[in-house]
Amino acid sequence: MRNSRFILALAPCALTLALTHALPAHAAEDDPRFTLRLGAMNIDTDNTIRGSTTVAGQDINLSEDFDLGGKEWEPRIDGLFRISDRQRLIFDYFKYDKDRRETLDEGISWGDTTVPAGSFVKGELKYQVATLVYDYSVVDGDRFDFGLQLGAEYAKISADGYADVGDVYQGRFLNEKADGIAPVVGARLTFTPSEHWLINFQGQYLNTSWGNFDDYKGDLSRANAIVQYNFNKNFGIFAGYDWFKLDVDQKGSDGVIGLKQEFKGPLAGVSLSF
Repeated sequence: MRNSRFILALAPCALTLALTHALPAHAAEDDPRFTLRLGAMNIDTDNTIRGSTTVAGQDINLSEDFDLGGKEWEPRIDGLFRISDRQRLIFDYFKYDKDRRETLDEGISWGDTTVPAGSFVKGELKYQVATLVYDYSVVDGDRFDFGLQLGAEYAKISADGYADVGDVYQGRFLNEKADGIAPVVGARLTFTPSEHWLINFQGQYLNTSWGNFDDYKGDLSRANAIVQYNFNKNFGIFAGYDWFKLDVDQKGSDGVIGLKQEFKGPLAGVSLSF
């Protein structure tokens, strides 16, 4: 934990020094200083919950896939501030908010227990990731650029569950929230085959043990690719594909529970440069 706090404390200092000592004249004359991409992602998910515990001296293991029900369009934002030819600050934001409700069409009875028609179980999942990295171009060519990244990433996930099944149960049965911040490392490849076209690949990774995610252990990975067409120096459109994976475990006194989720899908939007 001390090492992660030291890295988090050092990263803003490094960014401040870079901003302080960078000379605007170093930036290429034809390159914009600031770029903002506003878009949306059509998200599909793969979800697995797993757990292990011991009951009456026997080990019990569980791994179950679950479906959140269909794809969802969600906002996606990223921005780039060019400090110099080789130095950039890159910001990314991603959000996912999905709820699902299952309703019983017909009543069910067994013994003295009755679950009436209209009973339901409702669940909601919210997931947010925001990243700020310092990007340094190890290779800076006219048509090809390769950068390494170091920064911080904030992630927040919450899950709520509510049920109304007559006399059997009424109320909230799930209310879990977790968030934290940790150092993130990454890499970027950018191609500019012509004046109007840009192709960008990016990958990032963090481990929860680097930051303050309480007793959650695991990692978060991300990769994306976009192709952008610029009509002029100030306006363009882009399309691509984004992928996130969250894979964490939480250890308690009764055992271990884990969650693996993949968020993936095409994205599209507009680019504004100044």
